[in-house]
Amino acid sequence: MGGRFDAALARGIGNVTRRALGPYQTAIVRIGFATTVLLFLLHEWPNRHQLYGPDSPWGFDLATRFVDGNGAFTVLLWWDSVPWFELVYHLTMVAAVAMLLGWRTRATSVLLMIGVLSLQNRSVFMGDGGDNVIRLMVMYLVLTRCAQVWSLDARRRARWAPGRPETNDPVGIALWAVLGALLLAAMLGGKLDSLVWSLFFGGMWLVHGFWWLVRRNAPGEPRIVSDIVANLVHNATLLVIMAEVCIIYATAGWYKIQGSRWQDGTAVYYPMQLDHFNVWPAVNDLLAGSGLIITALTYGTVITQVAFPFALLNRRAKNVLLVVMIAEHIGIAVLLGLPFFSLAMIAMDIVFLPTVFLLWLGGRAQRATDPVRRRLRGLRGPRPAPPGQRQTAGDRQPAWAENP
Repeated sequence: MGGRFDAALARGIGNVTRRALGPYQTAIVRIGFATTVLLFLLHEWPNRHQLYGPDSPWGFDLATRFVDGNGAFTVLLWWDSVPWFELVYHLTMVAAVAMLLGWRTRATSVLLMIGVLSLQNRSVFMGDGGDNVIRLMVMYLVLTRCAQVWSLDARRRARWAPGRPETNDPVGIALWAVLGALLLAAMLGGKLDSLVWSLFFGGMWLVHGFWWLVRRNAPGEPRIVSDIVANLVHNATLLVIMAEVCIIYATAGWYKIQGSRWQDGTAVYYPMQLDHFNVWPAVNDLLAGSGLIITALTYGTVITQVAFPFALLNRRAKNVLLVVMIAEHIGIAVLLGLPFFSLAMIAMDIVFLPTVFLLWLGGRAQRATDPVRRRLRGLRGPRPAPPGQRQTAGDRQPAWAENP
């Protein structure tokens, strides 16, 4: 009995140390949240000055006093100028695009986190539940290896010759050096005066530099140990993300149970009557006119949210509830006009999707984009094979979905 337990324990330890779990799940979460941030910033681009910029009702002085009181992080309060705001806003959009494509995700994940925190903490009363989820997830993604598949980083690593370390990376080195110089300038200029954030950003910068040195000069045991540590951090963060999803739904469901409107089955009726959420008046009136539909939607929402953490114990029940919850969020986006809240929640739910479905989805996406990639490859011409490696027909196949 003890031998079987020891073997199971050894297998479990090996699973969480030898590899980063859920590579496809974390990749699709990365894509989902980067897309959500990008679409939101594009949608609010005409109103950006009123929401987060110099024309915001939450003025610069009020925001400064608020941030000084709670220690929140935002670079938008470093200077009260329109050019600085425009730079931060548009760099956040660029970081979202880079994360969506999986380009230099170790650096761009930190930049995206800085941009999202800066915007949200500049005007704290502009957000909703979806913004809270985005804030948490962009911080979690910094600690995950979310570009192992479906990314330009994975494509770049797959092109390297077998056994040859990826050390000749001038773009990565230049990016690391520029970000280090900016971090040093912010510290010396007194802009980054928080000890916690200084240690965090400085630590991330040093860790990335240490990782490059290990790959270049110590490919043996130090590389293995570094990989183990990175896998442990990734897997622990993935567990935190999954626990966060369960806490959000369980808390929402149990609080709803205590509300009288949720108990009598009429809670869904009232937001449909508010002008702010009444995007499709005819559809809302049709649904609100049926007491059976309103009751089913009200009780179904509560049951789904309360039952979700328990459904994780059964794969089929979990998959069914995932479909129901994603459909619910799509309904909220369409009927109540909350597309970005729904996108954030769907991107959060994706972490529980089965790998088989994600592989099928990736295959469909690859086949759909094959004509575009072939056309681009034809414009660029054939890519030379890495030194010492003969290029074959298989080498010319897309490597965007490979695990490096």
